[in-house]
Amino acid sequence: MIKLPSGARLLPWSTPEGKPCYVVGDGTGYVSRVADNVERVQLDMAAKLLGYADDMLADRKTTPAQLRFLAARLTESLRDAHRIAESRGARLP
Repeated sequence: MIKLPSGARLLPWSTPEGKPCYVVGDGTGYVSRVADNVERVQLDMAAKLLGYADDMLADRKTTPAQLRFLAARLTESLRDAHRIAESRGARLP
């Protein structure tokens, strides 16, 4: 787990170069609210993606290309969820 300075938050997005973004504050500012909304959308998308994965894996007609596409989206979703968990874990007392 990452260790952040007091009041810092890892944001659910990164720079164009892939570096992490942070905000420092009490968690009530505009950037924190946007981050909360982005995290909510990411977690909702992950839940929906799991449903699609269940359906595709149960369908014997699913093609290898479809499974590769699914694996790529699941990887993205897992990366987002991991980043959210890291951010929230770093803010625990």
